[in-house]
Amino acid sequence: MKKDEYDRVLEDLQRRRIPDAVKGAVAALLDKKAEKIAVLKLKGLSEMTDYLVVCSGNSARQNKALADAVRDRLRKDLRLHPLGSEGETAAEWILVDYVDFIVNIFSAEWRKKYALEKLWMDAKRYDFSPDL
Repeated sequence: MKKDEYDRVLEDLQRRRIPDAVKGAVAALLDKKAEKIAVLKLKGLSEMTDYLVVCSGNSARQNKALADAVRDRLRKDLRLHPLGSEGETAAEWILVDYVDFIVNIFSAEWRKKYALEKLWMDAKRYDFSPDL
């Protein structure tokens, strides 16, 4: 992503009416070059969580780096710690649970396979990628 595209996406992120912790997670994902970042607002649709953050990485190594970046940013900036984390061994789908929101980091293949965006198609969706 080019600098001007990155700045445009960050400006869009800051204008959105979503919680600061979710914005922090998205910003961390943008910094580490996550692809096709989407935030789904599940509040009122599900008891599971209020927001799902969904993105893709290009490799298991990048997926792990994305998860680490989210945890580091939220710990440093907001003193938030996840309730739990799963999937880091294979790193095809890493889930980081912050209770009010869940970050899902997929390989492109697994994102297509599990299609969370289709499962929650009734949710309000915010996209944070320059190509969307």
